[in-house]
Amino acid sequence: MKLPVAILAGGLASRLRPITETIPKALVEVAGKPFILRQLDYLRGQGISRVVLCVGFLGEQIEAVVGDGSAKGLSVSYSRDWPTLMGTGGALRQALPLLDSQFLVLYGDSYLPIDFGSVERAFLNSGKPALMTVQRNADQWDKSNVLFVDNVVVEYNKRAPTPSMRHIDYGLGAISAQVLADENTTEPFDLADIYHQLSLSGQLAGYEVHERFYEIGSHKGLAEAADYFKGGE
Repeated sequence: MKLPVAILAGGLASRLRPITETIPKALVEVAGKPFILRQLDYLRGQGISRVVLCVGFLGEQIEAVVGDGSAKGLSVSYSRDWPTLMGTGGALRQALPLLDSQFLVLYGDSYLPIDFGSVERAFLNSGKPALMTVQRNADQWDKSNVLFVDNVVVEYNKRAPTPSMRHIDYGLGAISAQVLADENTTEPFDLADIYHQLSLSGQLAGYEVHERFYEIGSHKGLAEAADYFKGGE
């Protein structure tokens, strides 16, 4: 794979308190191992070589554990979004000097057992400025927020999902740096709003996946992820 991966790991993780009062979510142990190390292991296994970690609250702890990534066979650099949080979109825009003109985006609390190479190829072949992986969800894992028809993202709307939406944002995206560079604001902004705007203008490619995702954003999700890793070890 040739595209670098940006990992959004700067949130306050309020749903995981009290665990995350003294450590960032990325360092929460899942089946005996900090989650970020599990993420980096599987990214390396996918053939990814470069990772940019967008860190925020207690981000220095992540840097102390991960370092430059060489222990994992990766090149890891850091973009700090603290003490003023700029939102997921703002954090990515801040990290652009460390990234390429196109890159993959992953949330710091997601473990996605899919083939990243296929997602990269779909993005590069789409000719569109961004791609979102989606999964048919029907409100099973969380509120469905994507109208996906005939392999097309008709609308993604995290803030005001409609009853006709059956899919959900799976957690892996691809985007062109120019989309973020063009965002003309000094205020915080979210990647979700960028995706929403792109979907309405037919500029958001879609890639459907069928494997369930794991996330550690909540205590329930953390328990499910721990069960998954214990079963595989």
